[in-house]
Amino acid sequence: MTEQKNLLGGPDPTYLPENEDAYRMLAESASPAEVAAAHPTFSLAWAMLADDAFEAGRTVESYAYARTGYHRGLDALRRAGWKGHGPVPWSHRANRGFLRCLAALARAAEAVKETDEAERCRQFLQDSDPQAYEELKSA
Repeated sequence: MTEQKNLLGGPDPTYLPENEDAYRMLAESASPAEVAAAHPTFSLAWAMLADDAFEAGRTVESYAYARTGYHRGLDALRRAGWKGHGPVPWSHRANRGFLRCLAALARAAEAVKETDEAERCRQFLQDSDPQAYEELKSA
């Protein structure tokens, strides 16, 4: 992967490390719950659980899954050098789980009338990567 140079002087993009074992488990038809149990820091599994719960009408459960994945993702971002702001590129596969959790948290927060939190999450998503925001805003 080539490092993108930020010509505006802001922080460099943050790229989360890949978890090949977790991706392998998903490819081999493990459930998101099995993957989350085996790899609790893997935000994509939490995002999948949040999406499944939301689609099934289990909004509070979706909120809890999304919040778990979001916080696990924040921890991973900080370990990767993120300082609380700056790009988190959607184009990097390992970042997508965190970004999906952020979108799922916005959606679930809106559904439980946590409108301030929903707006903060949407803004955070847009600030992290406008492409992610466009991809996920209607998800």
